[in-house]
Amino acid sequence: MALRLPTQLATRGTFHHHHNNNSKSTMTAALSWRRTLSPDTPLIHSSTSLTTKKSYVQQMVTCSASGSTQAVNLAPGTPVRPTSILVVGSTGTLGRQIVRRALDEGYDVRCLVRPRPAPADFLRDWGATVVNADLSKPETIPATLVGIHTIIDCATGRPEEPIKTVDWEGKVALIQCAKAMGIQKYVFFSIHNCDKHPEVPLMEIKYCTEKFLQDSGLPHITIRLCGFMQGLIGQYAVPILEEKSVWGTDAPTRIAYMDTQDIARLTFIALRNEKVNGKLLTFAGPRAWTTQEVIALCERLAGQDANVTTVPVTVLRFTRQLTRFFEWTNDVADRLAFSEVLTSDTVFSAPMTETYDLLGVDAKDIVSLE
Repeated sequence: MALRLPTQLATRGTFHHHHNNNSKSTMTAALSWRRTLSPDTPLIHSSTSLTTKKSYVQQMVTCSASGSTQAVNLAPGTPVRPTSILVVGSTGTLGRQIVRRALDEGYDVRCLVRPRPAPADFLRDWGATVVNADLSKPETIPATLVGIHTIIDCATGRPEEPIKTVDWEGKVALIQCAKAMGIQKYVFFSIHNCDKHPEVPLMEIKYCTEKFLQDSGLPHITIRLCGFMQGLIGQYAVPILEEKSVWGTDAPTRIAYMDTQDIARLTFIALRNEKVNGKLLTFAGPRAWTTQEVIALCERLAGQDANVTTVPVTVLRFTRQLTRFFEWTNDVADRLAFSEVLTSDTVFSAPMTETYDLLGVDAKDIVSLE
């Protein structure tokens, strides 16, 4: 049985990505993925395929990323206003709150959105400028960065897309363009504990992007997030009110959900605080909740019982192993890997005292899930 696995990953689907702007500026980026297979597995390895003579073997994926640039400023040019920001992923759950907050605080907001049948009219109605570009088409990126001081990157790929298209290849292209064009600050949203789960493609890619951004030399802030309160509304609150069934697991995982409006507020406080430059921050809500506790809270507030379908963790694990056998379900396996982490004995939370002190924020001002 032949498993076709990507052995190479970079902006054009190749292992090393070399991007030359001109003789004055050179950019080099590489992400190496090292797969460790059990020693007793005979294999034939080429640049495009991995053939195993035995059945499926668990692979561990680790990464190291590096990027360097020597850009020469040929002329001083017109200074860019610090209030000029580009929001990437501006139509998402967090992105729209970032845009809303930025406009309320007087920033000039430009939103990078993909050309789509349903245009992002609400962003224009709020007072933002909308520009069309696509992270999976690097040639569309540079024009969107002209006159921009800060990039706030909340983007992630759509569920139907291969994870690496936007979340790795697109981000590498964006960071390289930002570096080449002299962007002053880059804010990247990552996932809490992404460095601890190399077996989950999205978390591994987020961690690689953190490293790549760090190595690029761009002034940046990385913010790891645990979970969004807003996500629970559609997942649990509304279905319970409408007497529809909701899905839960029997797992003891706890997640410290945070209001996306609080995340946006703290992000702009961090952006203006020079002490935070180059730092890795983790934003977590006041308390970590299990799925069962969230459902119980919604039942109490709705005044009615929920119709809960419980999926045992063992079923998720089995499904993930099964889908791995078929290359056309790779992305399904990727997403099941993520759900498996969310159904393990893990706590997605972090103490916030130091962060609140650093940002000068009062814990009492942070919204709780209740």
